[in-house]
Order: sequence, then C-alpha cells, then structure tokens
Amino acid sequence: MGLIKLGVVALDCPDPQALADFYAEMLGWRVEGGGDWVEVAGPEGRALAFQRVADYRPPQWPGQEVPQQLHLDFDVTRADIDAAEDKVVALGAKLVQRDEDGRDFRVYLDPAGHPFCLCLCNS
Repeated sequence: MGLIKLGVVALDCPDPQALADFYAEMLGWRVEGGGDWVEVAGPEGRALAFQRVADYRPPQWPGQEVPQQLHLDFDVTRADIDAAEDKVVALGAKLVQRDEDGRDFRVYLDPAGHPFCLCLCNS
C-alpha cells in the first residue's frame, strides 16, 4: 500500500440525502450519516460523499460557463447497458449523450446536475 490512500470523493449539492439515496439505489450501496454530509458506502471501503452547499449551481455540461470540474464513470457490460440506463433514468438521471459514433459510454446528469457516464466494460 502506498503512503497515501484515497478516502472518499465528495460532491457538492443542495440536498445531500436525496443525492446519496440516488447513488445508493443506483449502485446497491448503503447510505450512512445525515444532515449536511451524507456518505454512500460500498465494497472494499469505496465511498462517495455528498455535502450541502448554499446557493449550489449545477455544472453546465458540455458548456464551460459553470464547468463540471469532475465526473464519475461507472462500468457496465454491453449486455446490461440498456437496463442500467433504464435504472438510472427511473431514479432521476437525465440522459444527455448516447453512445453514438463508436463511443463506449453514455453521459447522464444526476438529480443535482453532476455529469456521470455509464461506460462499456469487457467483463
């Protein structure tokens, strides 16, 4: 193990509980905590955190007036990509770019406007 280990990735948002619930349901992880900082815990110590920010402004993807600053990629098999899309859209995500022109990913905005991708993996 290296000297430094990634702990958690935290996303700003207006409603940490709602966004944690979205990602927990999407990934099959569990929500921990509450209030202004909520985490979603997954396997092998993986975690996402969500923190309340006053006057939150969502990124504008693909524009740069309010840049995305980061995005999350989630691996999905080719056989499961349509089911995965149905799931995230049913949970409140918005599809903003399909996997056209040979792309191996689809881009969505989560309920708070953060971009994330469902990426085709080989397994």
